[in-house]
Amino acid sequence: MEWRLKAFDQLHPHELYALLALRSAVFVVEQNCVYQDHDGVDLRALHLWCGTPEAGERTTEALAVARLIPPGVLYTEASIGRVATAAAVRRTGLGRVLFQRALDETAQRWPGPVRIMAQSYLTRFYSAFGFSPVGDEFLEDGIPHFYMLKP
Repeated sequence: MEWRLKAFDQLHPHELYALLALRSAVFVVEQNCVYQDHDGVDLRALHLWCGTPEAGERTTEALAVARLIPPGVLYTEASIGRVATAAAVRRTGLGRVLFQRALDETAQRWPGPVRIMAQSYLTRFYSAFGFSPVGDEFLEDGIPHFYMLKP
């Protein structure tokens, strides 16, 4: 496995394809959720992922992805979103490694609080990283969510 972190403009088309393919597999196919993945935020985010190493930048498969979003793009705070792992690597600890790396990279670039929008069933997972629910549960694309904040 190989970890990478790039801004949108630095992504090779094969890398972008791998990232979007994993997000689609998890959020659209597995979770049966029709939503607008192409929301304009990718253009301003950093993209963190691990994948199978191939020749050069021709990554053919992403195993875990997250986007790191600067303060002022979605929220006043920095944010981490579109966090996903491939079904084949779930329950291996890769999701925890991914999220810790995402937090570390975010803190290095944008010190301060981090806000996320978490599916409700994952609040325990994110609480282990210091996040707490903020406000009431709400539906986003038909799925229960909470905003969560790490001070």
